[in-house]
Amino acid sequence: MKNKGTRRTRILIGAAILSLLLVLSACATGEVDQEGAAGEQPDKKIRVVTTIGQIAEPISVIGGDRVEVLSLMGPGVDPHLYNATQGDIKKLDSGDVIFYSGLHLEGNMTEIFEQIGKNKPVLAIADAIPKDQLLQDDTQATDPHVWFDIDLWKTSLDSAVEKLKSLSPDDAAYFEENKQKYFAQLDELQAEAKDKLSQVPEEQRIMVTAHDAFGYFGRMYGLEVVGLQGLSTEDEIGLSDINGTIDILLQHKVPAVFVESSVNPASINAVIEGAAKNGLNLKLGGELFSDAMGEAGTTEGTYIGMYRHNVETIYHALTGSGE
Repeated sequence: MKNKGTRRTRILIGAAILSLLLVLSACATGEVDQEGAAGEQPDKKIRVVTTIGQIAEPISVIGGDRVEVLSLMGPGVDPHLYNATQGDIKKLDSGDVIFYSGLHLEGNMTEIFEQIGKNKPVLAIADAIPKDQLLQDDTQATDPHVWFDIDLWKTSLDSAVEKLKSLSPDDAAYFEENKQKYFAQLDELQAEAKDKLSQVPEEQRIMVTAHDAFGYFGRMYGLEVVGLQGLSTEDEIGLSDINGTIDILLQHKVPAVFVESSVNPASINAVIEGAAKNGLNLKLGGELFSDAMGEAGTTEGTYIGMYRHNVETIYHALTGSGE
């Protein structure tokens, strides 16, 4: 009985090994794919890794089911101060292509992009914008918040789409069609914003925010923008910055100021308190999305939804109208 059992075991093991060899042979010759269908290979999506949501979400719309998009920085994250983790390095390494905004927005990650760029496509999409259309501050530093000018952001996104086309030429027409549809929505959004913000009284067309992120927005819609910090949230805020801002608010009787979702509100609160001591009842106009978008799955978690939220918030606060 012992010999029969041993022989039976050997037969079963031999059969299992033979079956495994046949499966491996079939996989090697392309006879069996991951779905188990003979002679077919599954479609491979382009794996896109981005830094900010303002890139990730539009590219996921334009790329559709031909791309898989991963964003490193989520809601409330400040890209000016962001340092990549070891997990981020792995995510970047797993991508087929990496899109970041550039213009020193993600300044702490510059060396990482340079190293990874030696082995795979890495694109700073804002580099596509003509230099004469970029804003600079008093120190000649370039304003990186270009997504607030819809026309400039279309130029940036277009450069990303062209890269996708080069990676998958068979999908080029698909990407182009989706881009045109999406850009048509952006054109409608811009027209809507211009109409809404043109209704803000001339003397109240001043918006005060935590840092100078809305320069392109102000240029597009005829608003004077005052940021307590400079272009980067790394800049220091002094008492003179706060007092100077209060003087502007008192002079123009501006009704409201704004906090940002990714910036500490302490400086704006100091302005409100200082204005109150000088007899100006200054209101908090609401929270704006500047360097980060809203939570995934919400309207503000999309580029169009975020932008529209900002327009509505600014309009209602500066006109004093109810929502």
